[in-house]
Amino acid sequence: MKLELYTSAFCAPCHAARAVVAEAQALVPALVVDEADVAARADQAEARGIRSTPTMVVLTDDGTEVFRAAGAPRLDQVLSALALAV
Repeated sequence: MKLELYTSAFCAPCHAARAVVAEAQALVPALVVDEADVAARADQAEARGIRSTPTMVVLTDDGTEVFRAAGAPRLDQVLSALALAV
């Protein structure tokens, strides 16, 4: 499973989202996290339809999107979203 985290450099909620995603990654070793700064990877963010930061997108191993949420998530929300990708 893969989690794409779309962030921006000066976004306070992005810092919180990074910390929560790091906690989730520690609990779920199979999780692949790809953090994308929307300024540096604008094409990718546009292709995914990212409109705000932070935005989290959870994908199955075959690349199917199973969950998307904007804003800084709580750990339980991330873990529940990851369960959809299994």
